[in-house]
Amino acid sequence: MSTTAIAENHPVPALKFENLVVDFKTKNGTVNAVRGVSFSVARGEVLAVVGESGSGKTITSLTAMALLPSTARTSGVVEVDGHDVLNASESDMGSKRGNVVSMVFQEPMTALNPSMKVGKQVAEAILNHRGVSKTEALKRAVALLEKVGIPDPVVKARNYPHQLSGGQRQRVVIAIALACEPTLIIADEPTTALDVTVQAEILELLRNLVQQTNTALLLITHNMGVVADLSDRVAVMNAGKIVETGTTVQVLTAPTQPYTQALLAAVPTLPEAKWDTVIAEERARISCPEDAVKESTTVAPVLDMRGVCVDYTSGGRKLRAVDTADLKINPGEIVGLVGESGSGKSTLGRAPLGLVPVTGGSITLFGGNVLKASTREIRTLRSRIGIIFQDPGGSLDPRMIVGDSIAEPLVMHGINGKRPSRSVRETRVAELLEAVRLPATNARRYPHELSGGQRQRIGLARALALAPELLIADEPTSALDVSVQDEVLTLLLELQNEHGFGCLFISHDLAVVHSVSQRVTVMQSGKVIESGETSRVLQLPEASYTRHLLASVPSPNPLLQRQRREARLALLSSKDS
Repeated sequence: MSTTAIAENHPVPALKFENLVVDFKTKNGTVNAVRGVSFSVARGEVLAVVGESGSGKTITSLTAMALLPSTARTSGVVEVDGHDVLNASESDMGSKRGNVVSMVFQEPMTALNPSMKVGKQVAEAILNHRGVSKTEALKRAVALLEKVGIPDPVVKARNYPHQLSGGQRQRVVIAIALACEPTLIIADEPTTALDVTVQAEILELLRNLVQQTNTALLLITHNMGVVADLSDRVAVMNAGKIVETGTTVQVLTAPTQPYTQALLAAVPTLPEAKWDTVIAEERARISCPEDAVKESTTVAPVLDMRGVCVDYTSGGRKLRAVDTADLKINPGEIVGLVGESGSGKSTLGRAPLGLVPVTGGSITLFGGNVLKASTREIRTLRSRIGIIFQDPGGSLDPRMIVGDSIAEPLVMHGINGKRPSRSVRETRVAELLEAVRLPATNARRYPHELSGGQRQRIGLARALALAPELLIADEPTSALDVSVQDEVLTLLLELQNEHGFGCLFISHDLAVVHSVSQRVTVMQSGKVIESGETSRVLQLPEASYTRHLLASVPSPNPLLQRQRREARLALLSSKDS
């Protein structure tokens, strides 16, 4: 059904904003978070609101739920299914939340109660708004879990959130949002923390639910591929204002505003891969000659892992997280490591650091055998490695100023075996801040005073403190906006080119890996299933699993995304047959 037809059948929009203004009173004055926003969403329609962090998109969505803090001051018109939100009492909004309007939050583990079984959490939403018994509510909860694609819903209903995968937890959150058949669902970054295959499944689920239930969906995201895959229309926000609106095809393929153009230009793109039988000659043309030259002329690798196995023990059972994996990184080379959550990629990345129990194979770092090294030798080897973590906020001590966090590796390992003086440390910190394009004054600030992109730059500066020969970057840009991500990746490449360190770049974002790496390794269920030159693996995939991963990556071009979605569905169909 077209949006026009939907609007004619339901003249009252599911959501309406008219000249919405949201201000926050702070000790430093008034912050204008939203400035005159106007748009509406019809039933059966998906409207995506995109923009950088701080653009006001999440504040706008929370206004529809009346969930703003007490320091907020609002004006304008906000209506949900014709109901006035800004002038409604708390009891009135309590009857609307979950019943007329529901929200799918970014992090399901935060949205779900860890001490309550998931079936009861879904049933609770039903009991709050429907006059049914607990038995009936649980029965409906199981049906909803089945509807959102959770396997064995009767069994899973008795599980706690931590017993489910990330994708299953997100499906539970969606089931809760659907429990009372609301007019409007607000999804705030619903796929940010998910790998590409689970993301594709969640997007397919949301698409089908909108079509089947005629529910309106307000999608808040910075992922342009998700926008291209799911939305009908797009509203672009910047500094609290709507700067461009239109159909998804119009905005993503022919943007008129410079801000939108810059936002789209920062999105890394993945070349179209060949899904059918790969021509052997073409693969050989891309890989063999250059590979042979590199292999014959390269110096000793900074990291060489062969047949590595990592085992964990849980409940008396041995679990193999990594199974006979090989991976090599040469000096000055960036190697991408990709795979779904649980594939073993982060575990393999921790193995050279001695942070996981390696039970088989060999690991050579800078020519030294890690598995046979003494404690002192391992400490020396670690001083030659830098690490960038996924969550810059979580990896920085909130009680330490930025300068002390950056200098910490200097204090722990010293310079030429000696602990540097404070003045030497301060000079080095200033040099590192300059290297990552941050003012030296940031050394006196605390992590919470910086943006996500700034914190990730601090993490990069700390990783470079000891001039490492190997950098291990574990999902370093997954939580960043596309423009900030582009800045961090550009900076990483510039520094890598300047200092010549090898880099293991672990990520579930194949487009990012394609933009930074020379070679790529693909993992599935603890095993390396494919590796080679990035151009070959990501354009002429040999393994069916790699093809499935590539087909799951949404393109920011809506027209190409339709083709990619069809390719993915065809791959799934051939896999099932």
